[in-house]
This record gives sequence, C-alpha cells and structure tokens, in this order.
Amino acid sequence: MTTTPDSNLEAAAAPRRGRPPKAKGEIAGLRPVTFAATEPPSNEIARAILDYILAGHVTAGEKLPSERQFSESFGIGRSTVREALKSLGLLGVVEFRHGGGTYFRGADSDLLPRVIEWGLLLGERHTTDLVEARQHLEKVTSSLAAERRTDADLARMERSLAAMRSSRTAEEFVDADVEFHLAVADAAGNVALANMLRSIAALLRVWISRVMGAAESFEPSYAEHVPIFEAIRDGDSASAQAAMDSHMHRAGGRLVDTLREDAAAEPAS
Repeated sequence: MTTTPDSNLEAAAAPRRGRPPKAKGEIAGLRPVTFAATEPPSNEIARAILDYILAGHVTAGEKLPSERQFSESFGIGRSTVREALKSLGLLGVVEFRHGGGTYFRGADSDLLPRVIEWGLLLGERHTTDLVEARQHLEKVTSSLAAERRTDADLARMERSLAAMRSSRTAEEFVDADVEFHLAVADAAGNVALANMLRSIAALLRVWISRVMGAAESFEPSYAEHVPIFEAIRDGDSASAQAAMDSHMHRAGGRLVDTLREDAAAEPAS
C-alpha cells in the first residue's frame, strides 16, 4: 500500500493527542497547540489560527500562510489544517480565492468576540445546531410578541420592514433584517429570551450576509417577514408562531445550502 506525505503526517500526529506536537516548520507568532480527546484536532488548530490572526499577524485582506506552512508548523497533516480553515470560512473569518489561497476577511468588532464566546462552534453540524436553536427561540419570541407588543414595538417593526423593502445593498438588508428580529424579541417582554437572541446576533449577521449576498433578489426574504408582522400586529399568537416557523425553515435551508457551497470550495495553497 502506497503512503503519501500527508498520510504520514496524520499518522505521526495521531499518537500525540493530549500534548503539543513537534513543529517541523515555523510561522512567527503561531502558538503551539494541545489536542483534547473530546473534540476534533481541527477545532484546536482553528483556534490557534484565529489567535494568530487576532494577534495582528494578518491584516484585513491579507493572505494567510499556506496549508503546507501551517501543517509543518503544527506538525500535523494538511487535511486537519484544511478542515480548520473551512471552519473559519463558515464563520466568515476567512475567505477562499480559487487558485489564490486563504485570506482574512477583516475584523468585525462584533463578530470576532462572539466567535470566541461561542467556542468557535466549529463545523457544519454545530452550525446546523445553532440554526435549529434559533428557530425554536424565534418561534417562542414571536408568539409572546403577539400577546405583549406595544404600539412602539409595532412602529419599530414597521420601520424595519420599510428598510428591508427599500434596501439597495445586501448590507442594508441585513441590518434591517436583524433589527426586525431583535424588535420581535424585545416585544416578547422577556429579557432572558431577548438576550439569548442578541448573543448570536453577530454570527447571524454574518450568515444572513452570506445568503443575501448570493441571492438574486431580497423580495422572497422580505415577503416572509410580512405575515409575521401582521400576525403580531393582530395579536394572533398561533399565526405569528406559524409564520415565523415557515420563515425560519426557509431561511435556515438557504443558509445551510450557502454554507455547504462555501465549505465545498477547497482552500488553495
């Protein structure tokens, strides 16, 4: 059976789980890693790369070291590095340019602290779990909002809808979209629920941006928000929850499809 340099590196790294690997190369500023048996090695590699970025070794729009360089510095196979970079891509931290390597997208003041706070939530499965959690949370807040909303809450939602309708760019639409959902959460009159939704708002903003950036039109997403508002305005909890559930399933499907397309793009090195 023929072995490859990549498979040899993977085999060499496997026994070292639990203690730092011996680096074969060196990237200045890159910290050593210690692998835990409770999670994939790519998670710790992703955290180390993120620490490297946050330390200022890579500026917005700048190319990261190659897969091979990371692999040699960490003393681990390139497939593990590749998985780590894909995870950072899912979170919007880096982008992959065909034939041109991996680039830092830039430090959003809200995104990067939230990425750390959520323990990176690495991988598509974790992303799907968070989408599912958001779906259930939004159904509850929309139902409560229909019972407790004030005139001020309704006016805030209407302004958000108007901003969505008049948006000319994906950034404008995303700002209005996130504001609408936060307005619904606040209208629910439950501080704990509102804070839970706010705690994932930064990641949601990145993800919605991905979807809207790839969309041919903002109209389908806008249209899904209208029945949510109307049901809340009419004080119809059941209809508000049903409308939000429909929107969440459609939006979640669009998000997962977009993330899978992004993850399918192999980082070039």
